[in-house]
Parts: sequence; C-alpha cells; structure tokens
Amino acid sequence: MTSKGEPAPSAPAATGGGRGRRPRRWREVSATRRGLVLAWWAFTVTFGGLRLLTWLIHIDAAGVGNVSAGGVHIHHYVWGILLLMIVGACGLVERTARWRTWMGLAYGVGLALVIDEAASLIDLKDVYWDRAGGTSIAIALLIIGVAGSALALTHRDSAPSTDPH
Repeated sequence: MTSKGEPAPSAPAATGGGRGRRPRRWREVSATRRGLVLAWWAFTVTFGGLRLLTWLIHIDAAGVGNVSAGGVHIHHYVWGILLLMIVGACGLVERTARWRTWMGLAYGVGLALVIDEAASLIDLKDVYWDRAGGTSIAIALLIIGVAGSALALTHRDSAPSTDPH
C-alpha cells in the first residue's frame, strides 16, 4: 500500500516465463510452433495473392498470363504438389529449428497452391471461375479459420526450444 492507502503498483512480470505467460518475442516461440504459425501465415498470404494473380490473368491485366508448356496450361496445383513433395522429403532428413521455420513457410505456400485449385481437382476439369470453383475458396477459408483459431487458442507453457533436433 502507498502512503495514501492505495494498492502499490504491481511489478512487471518476470522475463523467465511464468505460468500463463505468452511469448512476447518471435525467438521465444518453440521451433515447432514457429513452423506452424509460419505455415498458416504463408498459406493465408499465398492464397490471397493467388486469387489476386489469377483474377489479373482472367481480366488480361498487368501483362501476366498462364504458364504453359507445349501449349498445355500448367495449373498451379502442380507446383504446389511438387513443393509439398520437397517439404516432405526435407522433413524426413532434416529437423533442426531453422529448417522447421523454412519448411513451415514452404508447406503453407505449397498447400495454398493446391487448395486454391481444389475444386478443379475434385471435378477433374477447370472450374476455377465457375460456380463450383467456390469450393476452393470455402476450403481455404475453413483452413484459415480453423488453423488460425487453433494457433490462437492453444498454448503450452514451455521454455523456448534450444534443441537443434
């Protein structure tokens, strides 16, 4: 209590990590969680960027166009599948904190490339701009919402990971 009978101001929280304390700095986040957060972030940003890019291609703006090989359009889910294959292979051989960060980013990008064309994969035809193409948007929004909520609402009190494996 102060001399005026008021409660004394509380001391700042210790930096050692008390019960219920959330990480305040990026380096305080465990390597596994860091990879998950970056995967979610990369998915969200890539999905939004893909929708913008494909819309620009659709309206013939900004001089961008489809990727083709031998006159055949290469859908971006192909690049996503390839990227997911690389991330999977890297995950089998490398598990350091630094690699988890990069694999999280690459996984989110690859997943967005695939999910953005999920409706085309389900119907086995190009329905990107058709009514059925909304399936991809619904799936992506569901992933963004559920994964974002899970990351926001779950937290384990543990010291930051210093284990390189």
